Amino acid sequence: MPMEMTGIISGLFAGIIIGLIARLLVPTMQSIGCIVTIIIGVLGAFLGLAAANAFGYGNSWLLVFITQIFIATILVAIVAALFRRSNTG
Repeated sequence: MPMEMTGIISGLFAGIIIGLIARLLVPTMQSIGCIVTIIIGVLGAFLGLAAANAFGYGNSWLLVFITQIFIATILVAIVAALFRRSNTG
C-alpha cells in the first residue's frame, strides 16, 4: 500500500518535533546540524512506534510519543558523541 503525501509530511513534521525535543534533552552542546536532527527524529519516531507496537502499547499515543522521544534522545547522544570524536581528530 503506497504512503500518501499527507502521511509523509506528517511523518517529517513529527520527526522534526521529536528530534528537537531529543536535542534539548541531551545536556551537552551537539555539533550536529538540522538535517541530521531531522533524520534522527524520523528514525526515532519510526523505531519508537515499532517498539511500542512490539511491546503492545501502540494504541496509546502518549506512551508511543514518550518512547519515540526516548529513542531519539539516545540516538542524539550517540551521534553527537560520534561527531565530537571525529571533530577532535
